[in-house]
Amino acid sequence: MKLSTRGRYGLMMMLDLAQHGTEGPVSLRAVADRQQLSESYLEQLVSPLRDAGLLRSVRGKQGGYMLARSPSEITVGDIVRAVEGPIAPVECVNDQVEVDCPRYPECPTRSVWLRLRDSITQVLDSINLADLVADAEHGSHKLLDSL
Repeated sequence: MKLSTRGRYGLMMMLDLAQHGTEGPVSLRAVADRQQLSESYLEQLVSPLRDAGLLRSVRGKQGGYMLARSPSEITVGDIVRAVEGPIAPVECVNDQVEVDCPRYPECPTRSVWLRLRDSITQVLDSINLADLVADAEHGSHKLLDSL
């Protein structure tokens, strides 16, 4: 399973907002400059992140974007699901779609895909933005050591 650019950039943007959120609303241009990402691409990620209740916008001259919740309350899984959709390596373990496979009820390989989905979900949901901020501030890789 490979995350798309949406997932990677979405996480980078949200981490940047977590790191600079105490300064007030942050412009996408500032995020794009710091992270060396396309501002127009980041604009495409705003809507799904806002719809998921992870991001809020502030209008006006000093406007920009802020996290909608505390960094400790936003997991990597929340962000990935918001911009990528359900975490499912194959369609038959995606709880949000109707399965169209004649082997679905008795498929002997489905348990592999369920375990993979559950393992990926467990890792992504066990790491929040506060963890990533702490790792970045200390220049450490505590998260890697804990896996």
